[in-house]
Amino acid sequence: MSKPSSRREFLEQAVATASLAALADAVLAGQGQGPQGASGIPTRVLGRTGQRVSILALGGWHIGAIKDDAESVRLMHRAQDEGITFFDNAWDYHDGRSEELMGRALAMDGRRDKIFLMTKNCERDHAGSLRNLEDSLRRLRTDHIDLWQFHEIIYDNDPDWVFEKGGIKAAVEARAAGKVRFIGFTGHKHPAIHRAMLDKPFDWDACQMPINVMDASYRSFQREVVPVCLQKNVGVIGMKGLGGSGASIVTKGGIGAVEAYRYALSQPVTAEVVGISNLQELSQNVALARGFVPMSEAERAALVARAKEAASDGRLEAFKSTQAFDGPHHQRQHGFRA
Repeated sequence: MSKPSSRREFLEQAVATASLAALADAVLAGQGQGPQGASGIPTRVLGRTGQRVSILALGGWHIGAIKDDAESVRLMHRAQDEGITFFDNAWDYHDGRSEELMGRALAMDGRRDKIFLMTKNCERDHAGSLRNLEDSLRRLRTDHIDLWQFHEIIYDNDPDWVFEKGGIKAAVEARAAGKVRFIGFTGHKHPAIHRAMLDKPFDWDACQMPINVMDASYRSFQREVVPVCLQKNVGVIGMKGLGGSGASIVTKGGIGAVEAYRYALSQPVTAEVVGISNLQELSQNVALARGFVPMSEAERAALVARAKEAASDGRLEAFKSTQAFDGPHHQRQHGFRA
């Protein structure tokens, strides 16, 4: 016979598991139509913010990598016209070029007012954070950022730095001044660092992390961080759905791009940030989002099992175990490069 305490713990765990499953199901069940109705890109609610955004977020890094400025602007306008209402960026993307191009695109024809605009702060201290914010506001040609996130929380001491050096104080001041609406953080290195950030005495609005089929088997954010976000009503934003730069999941993992993104969007995420470099890629991603049907639990499990051998040693998610994908600004910040 089981001891009473063991049975009680079992029942408590069962209730907690059921509660988490219900929270996860609610994210997908709350999916709605975009501004174009049934023919548009579906939307989901971003955690405690209550804001409804498209399930695809246009990645800002790729915007700055397009050599032709006019082509970059054209791509952003088409993305918005197709129903992508969530635009991503960061202060350090291409030394500010990504923000400048996005600002140029959104300044035309009142487009800024129809976009949920996210950019990221690369500093940890008070003064540096405020400088980043003013730079971003100027480049993006706006008087406010909808979601301002602490970028690349990837070193073990980053969570402490944000609070001890005054970065969070700057974010709260910016929110009070109306320059920032919501506050979050991002990172790609280790679930434990995200957990440390979530344990800080602050009600985060959003949290961005790798969400892909390989992640299920290696240093898993979807297993270790997403449940905490759901419990705290923190909006989850996915990234690296194809494995990041080089789309390693597709090129080396034998997983098709469509099923990879379908898997990611079947997780309890509000949106998946996608890097789009041309109009053809945009059309493919828009078609996938418009036709999105969540994978069943059995489908997800089968795909994870299929990917497990290539996934479980982290070879296709090198951003978790190496510095190869760490931003130069953050490497310098921590003394890893001059």
